[in-house]
Amino acid sequence: MPLRFADHAAEAYQAPLTIRHLLDGVLTKAADQQIIYRDQGSYSYREFLGRVGRLANLLRTAGAEQGETIAVLDWDSHRYLEAYFAVPMMGAVIQTVNVRLPAAQIAYTLNHARAEILLVHRDFFPIIDAILPSLPGVKKVIAIMDWADDNLPSWASGEYEALSAAASPDYPFQDFDENAIASTFYTSGTTGNPKGVCFTHRQLVLHAIASAATFGASSAGPGLGVDGVYMPLTPMFHVHAWGAPYAATMLGVKQVYPGRYEPELICKLRCEHRVTYSHCVPTILEMVIAVAKQTGADLSGWKMTIGGSALTKALCAEGRRLGIDLASGYGMSETGPMISRAVRRFDDQLEDDAILTTLTSSGVTAPLVSARIVDESMNDVPHDGKSSGELVLRAPWLTPCYTGDEKASQELWRGGWMHTQDIATIDPRGEIRIRDRLKDVIKTGGEWIDSIQLEELVATAQGVAEASVVAVPDDRWGERPLAVVVAQPGVTLTLDMLNVPVMSAIENGAITRYAKLDLFKIVDELPRTSVGKIDKKLLRARFAEISGAGAPS
Repeated sequence: MPLRFADHAAEAYQAPLTIRHLLDGVLTKAADQQIIYRDQGSYSYREFLGRVGRLANLLRTAGAEQGETIAVLDWDSHRYLEAYFAVPMMGAVIQTVNVRLPAAQIAYTLNHARAEILLVHRDFFPIIDAILPSLPGVKKVIAIMDWADDNLPSWASGEYEALSAAASPDYPFQDFDENAIASTFYTSGTTGNPKGVCFTHRQLVLHAIASAATFGASSAGPGLGVDGVYMPLTPMFHVHAWGAPYAATMLGVKQVYPGRYEPELICKLRCEHRVTYSHCVPTILEMVIAVAKQTGADLSGWKMTIGGSALTKALCAEGRRLGIDLASGYGMSETGPMISRAVRRFDDQLEDDAILTTLTSSGVTAPLVSARIVDESMNDVPHDGKSSGELVLRAPWLTPCYTGDEKASQELWRGGWMHTQDIATIDPRGEIRIRDRLKDVIKTGGEWIDSIQLEELVATAQGVAEASVVAVPDDRWGERPLAVVVAQPGVTLTLDMLNVPVMSAIENGAITRYAKLDLFKIVDELPRTSVGKIDKKLLRARFAEISGAGAPS
């Protein structure tokens, strides 16, 4: 039996791992450090802690109690950061609402989470107008006017800033069970209603600590240090903005919140405040790069972690040419999200293409994360960088279930490991590379084609602006790959043009000969999910009736 302390001092403090304790020491080291909101205002950490207390008091006046769910519909802002802390610190549960979902699904998530108080930015008033009659559990809605002079909606019980100014900054935050639920949100699933996941105080605190450790584990990859300036470019409704606001606040760094994403303003804020670290999906990176090229904005020295969908070598190279220090990270809604990030080791003597290969991988695991790749029977697959299997995980912050969905929860945790449904390889140095989603693998002629690898090749073809590859049914081969591409302006794409990089990879043995394209479609734009990923489910449905000319000989 493990040894334990037989006794301890009667007054020894037993600190629970709760969100409140992420703020311990912040006033000592960063009281006058700034938190910026767009070009509209700034607050010191001292003022921020007072505003956290004010928010807790105004919520208590609104009837909030421990265990209740308080939902937020806002852009990335200082207010959202205040809610990240005040709501769980008072023992309630913060629901970060995906404002990009259809109104009916937003209503579903609010009802499913039993939200009782809503904090709503004025941009989302039309959504509330439409769905409030279908939200019987909601007892108060607090309007966020964002300094606009418009009248409050009839359903609003007050305005955020006015109520905050009238509330006391002193709130009697108490310790409680670190395993209490702190947050909940809903995945943007591709089938059916969104699935709810939840995280405890202990999980979020450990995630923040591990994130900070990961950032500092290597100076050879993008990271956030105590001397950094942080600006999130991942929505705060999406997996706690990848957990970075908690880590940034714990470290006491300067923070810049851009509100609604406007690429011109993002570049302006970056230059004005010398932002050193951000994170985003590839779509946002593309927008920022486009604006920087138009305006001449200096992006050098900006470190970024890219996730949500694959960072292509072409996009990584383009960002690096502008001075951005880029690397991929990997995680899911269910993982809180951090699992791994790409790191270039200083002892690596690599050519440019090999560097891009490393930076666009999913990287090595963060502290406290265990990763395996397994076959369908949960047998381990060799970590040789070539053998692939499903990536399964364990870490202290993985969601324990899908709320209210026992069947899906059991499948998620089959065999005691979280199943990611991602096909991956792991090399001898522990570098993970996601090869495909189980549902996106193209099964043709007895071979498996990685759709991600194939679309990365197609994206490098001359004249291609964007590309996605999905499986379409084929009577002879089972499935065939279909390339769905966006052409660069003025370019007429042909199948031969798309196949140039594909055939080169086939000849080099990098991909099976069955990957040679015999099908493609040109579209004006690729459809995307609410969090910016290419919507392959929609593409498969749209082009399900296409028939192929057969696999290459």
